[in-house]
Parts: sequence; C-alpha cells; structure tokens
Amino acid sequence: MNKSVGDLRTCDKGHQYYKRSDCPTCPMCEKERKPESGFLSQLSAPARRALENNGIHSLEILASFSEKELLQFHGLGPASIPKLKVALEEQEMSFKQP
Repeated sequence: MNKSVGDLRTCDKGHQYYKRSDCPTCPMCEKERKPESGFLSQLSAPARRALENNGIHSLEILASFSEKELLQFHGLGPASIPKLKVALEEQEMSFKQP
C-alpha cells in the first residue's frame, strides 16, 4: 500500500516540503525559529506557538496562568505542563492557583 507523502509546498522563504494537512506552517522555518535556550526551547513547536500566540514569552507571564487556562490553548496539551512546571519551579515560581 502506497502512503501519500502529501502535497509539495513552498514557503515564503523558498523551502520546499511535503504536507498532508492544511496546516500552513513550514517545518524548516519552525526548526530555524526554535530557541536554543529558555523554557520555550523545551516545548514542541505547536506548544511553543500556542504560548507565543497568547503573549506568553516569559516565566513571569506564564505564572499568571493556571494549568487549566493553559490547556485551553490550541496546540498546548497535557504533555507540556510538566516541562513548564519544572521551568517555573527552577525560578521558585508556580502556576496561578484556580
């Protein structure tokens, strides 16, 4: 059985890639955007975008949200919460309590 690799696409930067979904994100551009350090570097691209799209770029801002609120963001799932919790605890911070 031949599995489809998806449609060949080209992003604005000229990267060519195959994708089956309608997601417009270029995987090569995402790889280039990944931070080398900090709490955002520990997350998957969808989880990182979910936080960035909601204005969460620092641990101080992250601490103003509860776990439940964060899980409402599209792209951020339960697997990300422990990583975020560790990052906050390393700075003696925690999620907002419900």
